[in-house]
Amino acid sequence: MKNEISGMKFRLIVMNFLQFAIWGAYLTSMGTYLFNIGLGERIGLFYAMQGIVSLFMPAIMGIVADRWVPAQKLLGFCHLMGALFMASAGYYGMTAGSEVEFGVLYSLYAGGVGFYMPTLALSNSVAYTALDKVKLDPVVAFPPIRIFGTIGFICSMLMTDFLGFQASYMQFFSCACFSLIAAGYVVTLPACPVNKGGEKKSLVDALGLRAFTLFKQKKMAVFFIFSMLLGVSLQITNGYANPFISSFASIPEYADTFGVQHANVLISLSQMSETLCILLIPFALKRFGIKRVMLIAMLAWVLRFGLFGLGNPGSGVWMFVLSMIVYGIAFDFFNISGSLFVNKETDLSIRSSAQGLFVLMTNGFGATVGTLCAQEVVNHFVDMNSTAPQVEGWSTVWFVFAGYALVVAVLFAVIFQYKHQQE
Repeated sequence: MKNEISGMKFRLIVMNFLQFAIWGAYLTSMGTYLFNIGLGERIGLFYAMQGIVSLFMPAIMGIVADRWVPAQKLLGFCHLMGALFMASAGYYGMTAGSEVEFGVLYSLYAGGVGFYMPTLALSNSVAYTALDKVKLDPVVAFPPIRIFGTIGFICSMLMTDFLGFQASYMQFFSCACFSLIAAGYVVTLPACPVNKGGEKKSLVDALGLRAFTLFKQKKMAVFFIFSMLLGVSLQITNGYANPFISSFASIPEYADTFGVQHANVLISLSQMSETLCILLIPFALKRFGIKRVMLIAMLAWVLRFGLFGLGNPGSGVWMFVLSMIVYGIAFDFFNISGSLFVNKETDLSIRSSAQGLFVLMTNGFGATVGTLCAQEVVNHFVDMNSTAPQVEGWSTVWFVFAGYALVVAVLFAVIFQYKHQQE
């Protein structure tokens, strides 16, 4: 049994490594590529697409996984389709050069993320099912496994930096390669159950929409609403941190600093922090409960944005570094703790659908609104078509985001009622 448990953990480690290496290949650097080909004012639209497809794709795929197709097989199919679309985006970027048309690149990219976003929830379902098969508690066993997802993300983004892909279409090819490997691997994982059933069912049951009835529970409704509000913050730094830090190159004092020359390496400290913070989740959830853990995440987002507004790549680089460290708490204490909370509070028969619903609220509604609003804020205060220094404009942008996160934190502390029973 011990060997079986170790073997299962290793297999899930590989799955998580590949799962997030796919994302890390382009997520933090795509903004710089778009800026360099003249699409800087539309960065928000590209990152919003991840949210737009999350409005329906994770929920649909979760329903399919619950009702008809085992989650591990559906996960492999999504990775395969994502690879084809991302490779096509890379090929178009390569052949079009500086004459890239927004509509064509955007459509190919949309196809890629359309099939990738559901894999975030599906991979969780696959992992939780596999852990149940070897009788391990996901709350305790999953976070150390999930760490290797972050390590995969870090390795991928560092590869993008050191291979010179930060401002290049090549990042899409890297993404496609990891997706192909993942597609072949995940179908070898333990089979996940489907709940077809033989008895007569209501329309809600037949379509697998029972997860949406969770909104009838006040606790879950409030949780999902605030997940959406906090999800607004998720993609902002992914889309704008790299262009922001790289923009200091127009200031002679900062042009040759390490952060400006290797923005992705500096940003990777965020994921390194995330790796360490994952280990805190079992302790934090058991000791403080979901409300305090989520509140800590919200306050961490305030610091994340505020430190960006105050720092610079020179004497103020320590503020950038601290912002990267804080990100680990901001992301993990929200995303992973939230997923584990949903897993704990929902029945097995709707678990994949419930995970899809969580992704829909965070990476769907939240991220879509967040990135589109962020684009308006950035374009208002920063001239994305200019190479002139715009430190003051960028600072204002980050302070606006910090203020939003603070308001959400205060409202959450007052409205979300959840009594934690310490184990």
